[in-house]
Amino acid sequence: MANAYLQGVEISASQFLDIFHHYDNDGNGYIEGKELQSFIKELQQARKQAGLELTDQMKAFVQEYEKNTDAKIGIVELVQILPTEENFLLFFRQQLKSCAEFMQNFLKDLLQKAKKPYDEKKLDDYTHTTLKIFDSNHDGKLCLAEMARLLPDEENFLLKFQNVKMVRREFNKIFELYDQDENGYMDENELDALLKDLCEKNKKVLEVNKIPTYKTAIMALSDGGKLYRTELALVLCAEDISAPAPL
Repeated sequence: MANAYLQGVEISASQFLDIFHHYDNDGNGYIEGKELQSFIKELQQARKQAGLELTDQMKAFVQEYEKNTDAKIGIVELVQILPTEENFLLFFRQQLKSCAEFMQNFLKDLLQKAKKPYDEKKLDDYTHTTLKIFDSNHDGKLCLAEMARLLPDEENFLLKFQNVKMVRREFNKIFELYDQDENGYMDENELDALLKDLCEKNKKVLEVNKIPTYKTAIMALSDGGKLYRTELALVLCAEDISAPAPL
């Protein structure tokens, strides 16, 4: 079925989802390694069978990834390659927020401002498909970690921090250690000290030269420059700190 979709002149939102899941064999949110090589091979075969030339985006993609066995692509990269419906592509290029209702309203405003025609059925289709792709725990919402997958991997500091997240007890100890004046929040200097130590400890994941980028992005979650525990937990804690602690 996925091979047939690859032969299409235009791919719908639901077809796009089927293609991604078909090649993401291990369900880790990426097409990588043998999955990626298989996708490249079958993409070229499908286009040839349909009597279609590779688009410029496809040619550039094949040239970059065909011999790179260590490469991987996510949803955002794939949507740039395939001939997806124009409005769905526009939707994916934007940053989504939390629940389906918000996403639907956001998409509606986005399409209106872009002067793109749409109907309610297509709007529902885009919203539903996006939730299915990114809502890994199937709660009908997109949390920060799930939204992180919307960004290209090379730009995605949130996914990098997924690899250094801590359990609640460890996170609380860390927060109290770096909240040096014990006022209940971190300022930029305290966060800077924390990030330097995290980068030093996790050199394979975090990059010291990107600390200013990390800091700016994390401080964007703060309340007027005051980064409270619950806000930092969105990035560094693997558990929901608002939930009751286990006995």
